[in-house]
Amino acid sequence: VQLQAYGGGLVQARDSLRLSCTISARDFRTYAVGWFRQAPGKDRQFVAAISYSGGSTTYDDSVKGRFTISKDNAKSTVYLQMNSLKPEDTAVYYCAADKKELWADFADGLEWSYKNWGQGTQVTVSS
Repeated sequence: VQLQAYGGGLVQARDSLRLSCTISARDFRTYAVGWFRQAPGKDRQFVAAISYSGGSTTYDDSVKGRFTISKDNAKSTVYLQMNSLKPEDTAVYYCAADKKELWADFADGLEWSYKNWGQGTQVTVSS
């Protein structure tokens, strides 16, 4: 399984960005996906997650109402739409994927649950 995250960049506060994570997997539809981020000098933290069906999502409180995660099974891609960006959103953003059993159709916010990780994309928000 290979993950490719892209779409990061340098933006100003209150701007928007859309991150994409393309996942190469034979059965992409069975994968739950999460976005995590790591700011300089800080631990990696959870941002958002989506269930394998796309029917369930969960967000960290710090991004709730500003970020939206979505999954396009036809394109094997997960998106993170980030609106009203703040300087504190500055970090390297990682996507992660984990194959789920049929019964496990939930959005998983636990970092240790994810076995497959992308390389990260830098998001820098200036004030």
